[in-house]
Amino acid sequence: MAQSAGLDYQTLWWVSTNYIREETLKRATVRLVNYQHELWLSSYWGSGMLSSSDGQRFPVSGKIRNAQSIPRYYGYGKGYTLITHTSDQYAQYGSRSVPSTIRDATYVLDEILGNETDLEIIEHTTDTGGYTDIIFALFDLLGLLFSPRLRDLANQSLCRIKGMDLQYPSLKFTSNFRPEYVRARWDNLLRVAATLKSGWVTSSLMISKLQGYPRQHHLTALLQEYGKLVKTTFILRYLQSQPLRRRIHAQLNKGEQLHALRAWLWFGGDGHLRRKQEDAQQETAGCLNVLTNLVVVWNTVYTQEVLKRHQAEGNLVDESDFEHLSPARYAHINRLGRYTFQKVEQFEDNGLRPLRT
Repeated sequence: MAQSAGLDYQTLWWVSTNYIREETLKRATVRLVNYQHELWLSSYWGSGMLSSSDGQRFPVSGKIRNAQSIPRYYGYGKGYTLITHTSDQYAQYGSRSVPSTIRDATYVLDEILGNETDLEIIEHTTDTGGYTDIIFALFDLLGLLFSPRLRDLANQSLCRIKGMDLQYPSLKFTSNFRPEYVRARWDNLLRVAATLKSGWVTSSLMISKLQGYPRQHHLTALLQEYGKLVKTTFILRYLQSQPLRRRIHAQLNKGEQLHALRAWLWFGGDGHLRRKQEDAQQETAGCLNVLTNLVVVWNTVYTQEVLKRHQAEGNLVDESDFEHLSPARYAHINRLGRYTFQKVEQFEDNGLRPLRT
């Protein structure tokens, strides 16, 4: 990097050793996300209250303890997964490295509960890998909405309320929800929600512990019982509301666009991870998250300037088209060659570089 940027090697080494760590990278991410959230163009893409998460798999090089062998994704090699959380304004407010054999659902709530940005996340979506009945229950207990895109929806089992003589439509109701069972143990569910909300334990740790019992824990059974009722309610809303289905699909597409950007940005070392310690892997994930948000902020700022230029010149600009713009584009960014960090003297009055004519 020193050779490519013309910077002093000792300076870069000092910064890397003393300043690049998980807590500083997270603070940088928070500032970038908050700045992008305040830009007027971001409001056309979303309110900042909806987010999504998905796992992105990267290969590793060398003997790394938590790397897993999955021939479908890594061939004869091994790899690991980066789970990233994306807001509806394209900002990535969380990222975590996990083994590829663990379901994404285990870590879905961690970044939402640990969110330190100005984004007020109240609804979250994932694909099928990010859902379990327990996740449905925990989201509802925490006052959040969980809206996943489920695969093979026709095979999902729905529950009817036991003891109530109701006329159900011709859907596949294969189980019964026991309200008296949940009502008698409601205090246990409230304690779980309070524990997660106060940060005494992370949701991933609690879920992994509950799933690690040789026999099903009574709290696991309680959460699953409540979760299948919440899931049934969501599936019925999902089937009846086409706008809901479109909104979920559009949000997951935003995450896929940023996956492509992240894969394009990670070109050093052929895109392979070589850090062996888990803390170092998390630092790598944090660096990639900061760099992705930098590109998103840059694109948002200069797209605003282009739109204002068009309006000032009297060109027809339809505001209904703004929502279809994306700050995840990268074809205009040169990632190879030499990097210059010299101060540019020719700035506009707003402190930005002049636009290309």
